[in-house]
This record gives sequence, structure tokens and C-alpha cells, in this order.
Amino acid sequence: MVRMRQLAYTGGVNFWLGIQVGLKEIAAHKFRSALTMLGIILGVCSLVGMFALVAGVTQGMNNALYEIGGLEKVGVIDQEPPSGQEHLADLSPKRTLRDVAAIRASCPLVDLISPEVELRGPRLIAKDKTWRPMQVTGATQAFLEVNRHEVEHGRFISDLDLERFQRVCVIGTRVRDELFSETAIPLGETIAINDQTFTIVGVLRFYESEVARKKRVAGQPDVIMKRNLERRVVRAGSTHRSGNWFDWKNNIVVIPLTTMQSVFQSGMKTDGAAHTQLSALNLRVTDPARLNEAIQQVRNTLLVTHNGVEDFGFSTQENFADRIREQNTNMVNTGGLIAAISLVVGGIGIMNIMLASISERIREIGIRKAVGARQRDIFIQILVESVVIGIIGGLIGLACAFGLVKLLMLLAPFDFTPIVRPQSLVISFLFSATVGALAGLYPAFKASRYHPIEALRYE
Repeated sequence: MVRMRQLAYTGGVNFWLGIQVGLKEIAAHKFRSALTMLGIILGVCSLVGMFALVAGVTQGMNNALYEIGGLEKVGVIDQEPPSGQEHLADLSPKRTLRDVAAIRASCPLVDLISPEVELRGPRLIAKDKTWRPMQVTGATQAFLEVNRHEVEHGRFISDLDLERFQRVCVIGTRVRDELFSETAIPLGETIAINDQTFTIVGVLRFYESEVARKKRVAGQPDVIMKRNLERRVVRAGSTHRSGNWFDWKNNIVVIPLTTMQSVFQSGMKTDGAAHTQLSALNLRVTDPARLNEAIQQVRNTLLVTHNGVEDFGFSTQENFADRIREQNTNMVNTGGLIAAISLVVGGIGIMNIMLASISERIREIGIRKAVGARQRDIFIQILVESVVIGIIGGLIGLACAFGLVKLLMLLAPFDFTPIVRPQSLVISFLFSATVGALAGLYPAFKASRYHPIEALRYE
């Protein structure tokens, strides 16, 4: 009755009074209003949660892309010659150090070149412990930057090591953990690589995803169990890179390229030629925006060193970047559809409750029109009340969304951390307010069309 007298005497509409009336309507029917807003709350929660998951996945994959070299990394890979050149395959020396020298001299868009030779079936022994790493690689100094490694203790391979065929090595933290201890700094210690003695001169830093780091710091047992399982898999003799890139970067050994050739004869041709056959040839271009131009320069150079045989190809991270964008789009579309369904259901609930509210207030509408209220005033009044319900539901949904994201961080077995960004909160809130406004259009239009005499006669 207080509300009716207020609106009746004002005749016209006051925006702030409309908000007050909307709040009073919600307070007067708490349970009904809560059920009405439930769809909006769930929709906003879904929308914020979806945005948080997409942001977390995108950041996690971008971090992985960076760890494997970024968009500027290009791998030269072996492949079968094209049709018409099969009979010329024996004329090509494949990937050798001659390619490295030619690329360095002829390709100004290539910043760094990392020739690599991998040891097959590596086995490490230190004192009474044995370990099979994922990879033992002969490399040069460029390996560090091209593959985005960092030395935490000691140093990396030097020019002097290469010139003197030094038996030195740099190990990853997983190798250090298994052969020594997790807290050891084994600089100067010796290990046997396939029965050949090497001295440790450096230890690479530990690599892990952000979510793994947070769980490790928190001491969560699932991470410890996962790590022990990974160790058992490697102990069983598997050297396949089935884990993620962080596992691979932690479980490698790097020795001088020249030492790999002289000690293990890895990469040596059967005729004893001095050309080292490379297991991998990775490049870093100066500008990712000119990637295609840089690749064309390298292709032209390799056609010369390979005697015109195009038995090579290029592996870039563009496919990975495209996959990130594609997955991002798919997740947004799927999550957005789910959130949209919840918001539509919430909008239907708001429309239903507003229609019920109008049925209870027909005589009030008649009185307002009798004292001078226009159709526009009635329309705006009902619409404001509907928007208020949408706004309150949106605010509650935002609060619940933070709890949902926290729950996802604790329970979901993802290799990334969901990220709540301010723009996702703003977008979700605007969606809830918009749904409230759209849901109130029909009830507001219906209420504004009531004839004052018929409304006053309504029982």
C-alpha cells in the first residue's frame, strides 16, 4: 500500500523510486525472487567460469609455446624427396654441419643455429645409481637459447669445450635428482654416459607449469604421486617423450657436439667422412613476422648444400599457435552456449515472475493511470524492476563465480590455472543486466496497455 500511494501521488515515474520499488518487491517475495534469479546466477557463473578456463588454457599453452622455442623457432627436418627426385636421394648428404655453415653465411634472417646430435639408448651411471634420461644431446652454445634453456648452477658448453673435445656435460634437474639428490649441486661430479666418463659443469633450472608449481609449493600429494609415477616409467627404460615439454627439458643431458662425434661416433658417416650427420637442426629467426621469408632463404641455401635434392622440410610453431587459437574459439563457443542457455532460462524466469507481479498489481496500475501516469511511465517502471532483478542476480552470480573458479582450481585435473580477468566480470554482468531488460519488455508492454477503467474494475 505504501508503494501504491507513492506511485499514485507522483503520477509520473522516478527512476530511483523504481529501483526502490524493485528492491521492495524482491524483499517481499524472497523465496520466489531467489528462484527467479537462480537462472541468472547460474548463467553468470557459467560465463565467468568459461572465461576463466579459456584464459587459463590460453596462458598455459602460450607458456608451453614459449618453452619449446616460441614462434621464432624453426626446425629443419628430414623428409622424402618430392616425386621426380627419388632417384637423386643418394646425392644428398642429408643434414650436416655444412648446412650450418652455409645458413650462417647466406641467411641474414636467421639469428641462431643449433646443430644437435642425439645419442641412441643413453644410460647414465653415477656411483651405484643408474638412470635413463629422455635425451643425451651433443650441441653447441646456441642450444641454450634456441630451446629456451637456462643454467641455474655452473655453466653451459663453451667454445673451448668444443675445440678441445672436452668430456663435460650439463644435466637437467630430473637427472640430478635421480643420480644424486634433489638438493645436490653436483658440479665437478663425474657420471658415466654409456660407460664413458664425463664431468658435470652445469645444472639447468627446473621447469614446470604454473599450476604444478603452486601444487608443489602447497605440498599436495597428487603431484608427488604423479612425479613418482613418471620416474617409474622412465626407470622402466622408456625414452619416448610422452610427457610434456617441461618433463623433457628436466630430463636431458647436453655434451659438446665435437665430443659426441669423437667419443660415441654419433653422426659419423660409414665412410668416416668428417661431416657430422645431425639428428636435429633448429634455427631461430630474427623476426617471426618475416618467418616465411626466412624459411625461403634457408630453403634456397639447403638446395645448394643438398645438391638440388629437396629431402628436407620445416617444422614451425605456427601450427601450435593456430591450435591455441582454434581451441580458444571452440571453448568460447561451447562454454558460451551453455552459459547462454542458463541465461535464457533465467530470463524466462524473470518474465514469468514479472507477469505474475503485474497480475497482482492491476488495480495499482489503474490508479496510477487515473491520476495521470502515461503508458511510458508504466512501461519504464516495470522494466526497471525487471532490470533490478537481473542486476542483483548478476552480482550474486559474480560472487558465486569466484567460488566456482576456486573449486575448479582445487578439483579439476588441469595443467593450467583458471584466470579471472576484469573484462570477463564486466561482460558477464552486462549480460545479466541485458537479460533482465529483455525479459521485462513484454511484461512492461502488457502492463502499459491496460485501460485504466478496466484495471480499476479488476478483482
